[in-house]
Amino acid sequence: MEKKNDTRDRKTRLSKKTNLLEMEAYNYEVQDVSDPRLFREFFEYTEIPKVGFNFRTSPFGMPEQIYITDSTFRDGQQSREPYTTQQIVDLFKMISRLSGPNGIIRQTEFFTYSDIDKANIRACQDLGLEFPQITTWIRAKKEDFGIVKEMGVKETGILTSCSDYHIFFKLGMTRQQAMDHYLSVVHDAFEAGIVPRCHLEDITRADFYGFVVPFVRAIQEMAEEAKMPAKIRLCDTMGYGVPFPGVALPRSVSGIIYGLQQYAGVPSECLEWHGHNDFYKAVANAATAWLYGCGIVNCTLFGIGERTGNVPVEAMVFEYAQLKGTLDGMDTTVITEMAEYYEEQIGYTLPAQTPFAGANFNVTRAGIHADGLLKNEEIYNIFDTGKFLNRPPLVNINQSSGAAGIAVWINKRYGLTGDKQVDKQSNLVKFVRDWIDSEYASGRVAEIGASEIHKKINEYLSKQR
Repeated sequence: MEKKNDTRDRKTRLSKKTNLLEMEAYNYEVQDVSDPRLFREFFEYTEIPKVGFNFRTSPFGMPEQIYITDSTFRDGQQSREPYTTQQIVDLFKMISRLSGPNGIIRQTEFFTYSDIDKANIRACQDLGLEFPQITTWIRAKKEDFGIVKEMGVKETGILTSCSDYHIFFKLGMTRQQAMDHYLSVVHDAFEAGIVPRCHLEDITRADFYGFVVPFVRAIQEMAEEAKMPAKIRLCDTMGYGVPFPGVALPRSVSGIIYGLQQYAGVPSECLEWHGHNDFYKAVANAATAWLYGCGIVNCTLFGIGERTGNVPVEAMVFEYAQLKGTLDGMDTTVITEMAEYYEEQIGYTLPAQTPFAGANFNVTRAGIHADGLLKNEEIYNIFDTGKFLNRPPLVNINQSSGAAGIAVWINKRYGLTGDKQVDKQSNLVKFVRDWIDSEYASGRVAEIGASEIHKKINEYLSKQR
């Protein structure tokens, strides 16, 4: 049960973070309940989950150094057919280029079970790249450490499910049994000289003060004794996390971060957020985790992962730049190369509306938008996509594009600049538009293809000779 703390016996200490005198934190012990706490006030299965508010707010506290980690070759492979070794090597090199010389994309993790898994790790190790660092993932079983040691990996993830949904229903244990089991495996990691990264699966449905805090506090005590760090990955497995201030636990992202720092003593550099997108909050939750003191967010390329997917790497690259005011050496043009690689080499086409990478993300069809692009592309483009993604803004041609859309299309496709650009009054634009109008007047529904427009332009030019 929870230790009863008399506030008269608690001492004050000078906080190095706030430089203010603060009361010593309560020391929580695991509450070994007989029945699982399922938070039915929020998670009644036959109803839409509810967001409860207690109006308690946590202070902002973004760390000086924040990082991204990648799970493309682990969590990202659980929703699709496995990547080949060559594909993994190619993508690993691209992730390294995107990460830049400062290693903002700090790590990527791999499975370790099959001979193919081991070959994938060896192939990436043989590249000799500093970043991303290679880590692994294992079940909470002692025998798996032999594999990690064999691969020469310095850090491994360990599955430590923390909600009563998992502890009671999946593991068939009590909280104390689960905690003892997990801690024995963490102990083995320290004994082997391997940094444990504890994956707190389903933390946004867990009893935070009744299990999570005492469990993590015990991990921290073991880490202090071993004189090694222990990573804590906060897994929003079902996407229940909520970024709004004043939200009650267990769904409050800021409350989780604050509680683990204040009551479990976890430093920012050892906290890692891992979110899913079931309620469209994956990116917002990850950015919120950074803002409130989590040093790391875990992602996959293009958010590819099971169910609704993970936090996209490329999304957090641009969140990083917006929050820090710099890319810190990250090469964002690689994102376009990755999208092309997925389509051409892997056979996976991203949804066209995918931000930063989809076929239509900076493409317009509306004539009024095209008119704005023709006058100044800043009007309808989020930033210089030509500079940062090697993708200048484009238009696709249909019945709504108008003369402005056609002019933008021609200028962009043919690289016309300065005095060579065509405008809405150009005879060439009028010629192409008259043909397009006649096509749709005749009942056409489909968009106009690039080859068709090229053909009409050549027809016009041949008449001018």
